Amino acid sequence: MMDARMTSAPVAGAQPRRVAGGNGIDAGRTIRFTFDGRQYTGHPGDTLASALLAHGVRLAGRSFKYHRPRGILSAGPEEPNALVELRTGPRREPNTRATVAELYDGLSAASQNRWPSLAFDALGLNSLFSSVLGAGFYYKTFMWPAAFWEKLYEPMIRRAAGLGRAADEADPDQYEKATAFCDVLVVGSGPAGLAAALAAGRSGARVILCEEDSLTGGRLRAERRQLDGEPAWRWAEQARKALEALPEVRIMERTCVFGTYDGGTYGALERVADHQSQPAKGQPRQRLWRVVARQCVVAAGALERPIVFPGNDTPGVMLAGAVRTYLNRFGVAPGRRAVVYTCNDDGLRTALDLARAGVAVAAIVDSRPEGEGQGAQVAQACGVPFVPGGAVTAVQGRMAVSGVSVRDAQGREQRIACDLLAMSGGWSPNIALTTHQGMRPVYDETLCAFLPAALPPGMVVAGAAAGVFTTAEALRDGAQAGARAAQACGFAAEQPALPEAEPESCAIAPLFHALADVPSARWAKAFVDFQNDVTAKDVALAAREGFVSVEHLKRYTTLGMATDQGKTSNVNAIALLAEITQRPIGQTGTTLIRPPTQPVAIGALAGAHRGRHFKPARLTPTHQWAESQGAVFTANGLWQRAQWYPRPGEMDWLQTVNREVRTVRQAVGFCDVTTLGKIDIQGPDAAEFLERVYVNAWKKLPVGRARYGLMLREDGFAYDDGTTARLGETHYVMTTTTANAGGVMAHLEFCHQWLWPELDVQFISVTDEWAQIAVAGPQARNVLRHVVDPVFDLSNEAFPYMAAGEVTVCGGVQARLFRLSFSGELAYELAVPARYGDALARRLMEVGAPYGIAPYGTEALGVMRIEKGHPAGPELNGQTTAHDLGMGRMLSTRKDFIGRHMAQREALTDPARPTLVGLQPLNPADQVVAGAHLLPDGAAATAASDQGWVSSAAFSPTLGSWIGLGLLSNGPARHGEIVALHNPLAGTVVRARVVSPVFVDPEGARVHG
Repeated sequence: MMDARMTSAPVAGAQPRRVAGGNGIDAGRTIRFTFDGRQYTGHPGDTLASALLAHGVRLAGRSFKYHRPRGILSAGPEEPNALVELRTGPRREPNTRATVAELYDGLSAASQNRWPSLAFDALGLNSLFSSVLGAGFYYKTFMWPAAFWEKLYEPMIRRAAGLGRAADEADPDQYEKATAFCDVLVVGSGPAGLAAALAAGRSGARVILCEEDSLTGGRLRAERRQLDGEPAWRWAEQARKALEALPEVRIMERTCVFGTYDGGTYGALERVADHQSQPAKGQPRQRLWRVVARQCVVAAGALERPIVFPGNDTPGVMLAGAVRTYLNRFGVAPGRRAVVYTCNDDGLRTALDLARAGVAVAAIVDSRPEGEGQGAQVAQACGVPFVPGGAVTAVQGRMAVSGVSVRDAQGREQRIACDLLAMSGGWSPNIALTTHQGMRPVYDETLCAFLPAALPPGMVVAGAAAGVFTTAEALRDGAQAGARAAQACGFAAEQPALPEAEPESCAIAPLFHALADVPSARWAKAFVDFQNDVTAKDVALAAREGFVSVEHLKRYTTLGMATDQGKTSNVNAIALLAEITQRPIGQTGTTLIRPPTQPVAIGALAGAHRGRHFKPARLTPTHQWAESQGAVFTANGLWQRAQWYPRPGEMDWLQTVNREVRTVRQAVGFCDVTTLGKIDIQGPDAAEFLERVYVNAWKKLPVGRARYGLMLREDGFAYDDGTTARLGETHYVMTTTTANAGGVMAHLEFCHQWLWPELDVQFISVTDEWAQIAVAGPQARNVLRHVVDPVFDLSNEAFPYMAAGEVTVCGGVQARLFRLSFSGELAYELAVPARYGDALARRLMEVGAPYGIAPYGTEALGVMRIEKGHPAGPELNGQTTAHDLGMGRMLSTRKDFIGRHMAQREALTDPARPTLVGLQPLNPADQVVAGAHLLPDGAAATAASDQGWVSSAAFSPTLGSWIGLGLLSNGPARHGEIVALHNPLAGTVVRARVVSPVFVDPEGARVHG
């Protein structure tokens, strides 16, 4: 690192704006990069912005709407102007802020949102039409004629919209997700953050310090302040080393904490390899962290505000604090001759630093009256003209600043030649993380800034984020916050010894719109939101048109909706709106700040869930055995399930399925049903909980029995069905459909946590813990007697239909046995620990061979459930009710349950609603197709004649005919009627008879056998 002391001599070489100093760069090494195809040089530690400024490059981008030339405004993540594309090919990344893009050797960057070039952008003509492109112009312009929208307006808007270009090829990089736990999370490593981390870390607490920059120190690296007589940045490095020596402290640089969530959970994005040309082999590009902290100290600093005045978007107009950052951290002078424009003492420090770096200061313009602040003393120290009570009224230059017009307190104007205008409207505490749970900030008139009012549980705010702007106070505030956080976690914490800081002043007078008192210049083109081209005039227009709520103003003008999310514009906009509507700023209010506070790549949010990992195939415990049997697999939700088991000589899948169905109906078969959701429910209030989520009664279900249950959504529509068995007095096991397993678990969690937290009940998903195999057919009991240990009686009297209990199998293996039937035959479901699933399948084949056993797949399972009229996924499609499915009588009238009252709405109990029926074609060979429309026989094929649809269809080898289940208007009253099944895709019509949905064994004798 180079010494922070600056001299007046520029560094020799190809970087004409480089000056001595730069505590954050390695000036002894030179690296190369390109911008818009032109090669430049920089140093390790540079950002793309600092390296461009070192070469005197001012023009960095174009604005979104008017395509006005824009330069670098800031030095941090709040940058609204200098958005670039980094890299090329599949790694091309648009909309990257040049101010945070770390320089590396070989970096390729390009400007965006311009054509044909950055210097000459044809769409810059938009600025000439700014009078008709004001706030809300798109709402007014593109409404008429309506026919133009699709043919002209939408294509035109889509072509003009957008900023950078996403890569055309798949992203080759990897992303990771990780979770970290700590006692104290410290966000930010400026003076307050470092002091907080030292206080908490020395107490023995587990501390994570997150810093979104590549270096710790925050503003200590941007200023020429001293601590204990040494440059402040040196103390920051010493503090970092002290933290590294503490065993329970973890420092995470390049890590942005972007969101505050429930339960002390914080989202953070670590840029693992963004500062490299490409990640090393096996290294992720970015890592998404879920940080769970008992306490959090937010020391995220503050963001400097620009001032609204005509021409404030001209390249060369910069934030005063950013100018100091480039001078002191990067050793770059953003200009040769500067004017400093401020309303606060902090901005005056820029004049001192510029002068010390050898940059000519043409004038200091202070909006405060003479005698307020330290402007006169600073001007005298720099030997430059001082304009108290002054204002910048205009900026000369189009592609770069060439001069400014300044009006003094007496109204006299003068033009001052310069190539840099450093402005400061004060600092806004970075309080985004404090507001993510709906806590709105309050306005402090003294500080001219919004501060947190209420905080999420376990959070404290320190330093500039809390409105504490001097270094000495920030150090003390941070140390106190860190100690309190550690103490709240049960640690004995003491405040660390703090360095002595120089005295400093942060006095400020409010200044948002420089020419607010000059009617002729009041609404000149003075920009509030730089990226979206929102001007002070747009704010006034929106207010005149009735958009006086800050939320409405935001959406009508697009203010604060750019990639910087209003970091440099929102406070100024609120102040302007307050002035126009003659309300205090505090009463005008703020918009909600939502996570993420900084952009997060979709790749990081997805993590490893991409390609084949996006929907990883889950394999049942019998998968390998099924493969050895030649099974054909299909995706069923997240699972791979055997669809059918072909045998030699079988010509097609239908022949195989028919054989499997006949095997179950006439002998015995088995099917892996592990994929059904299995939820273990226990607790004194388990029965009461089931009463409330199911439509039918559960309290009187005996131990050792199972019952079918139906769940409704809150709107009264059917949600999911399955069986639940009572294994003990307070112990139940629920099964769900495969597709809804995760959803039902989340539903139960919601009900317990939010609706009935008083119930003493716990549940956990055990789907993966148990392999479950259905054994069905007339010989099922005989086969199971060879598997279930002899001590357990499987007779019809001892273990009847819907019985359930814990057993042992194969000589002592713990298992659960349920006498359930989805096929309509004598059937059982046997559950064993998942590791025994494969062995159980092999054992069943072995002992079942004398009885003609065969495995069957999901297709045969579906055929048999249609033969028995069991509703499944196609019928439980979110549009059907219990009445539609013929289960209306299940709805208890003696208790309350989710969806009860909504299910009784007149429209949902209307007999004319489509209800479940069976459909059997008059010609058994005519194929019934799912999705076909049900029309009266002979009716015209029009939508007006449509009375329902076929939900499920299959060929029934038991009946020797195609059959189907359907939902037909007033269905139960129409048994025996002939309807027409119209399949418009194939152009076919099949005549079928409406019958009971139960085609096979309607009396149910087989399941009780």
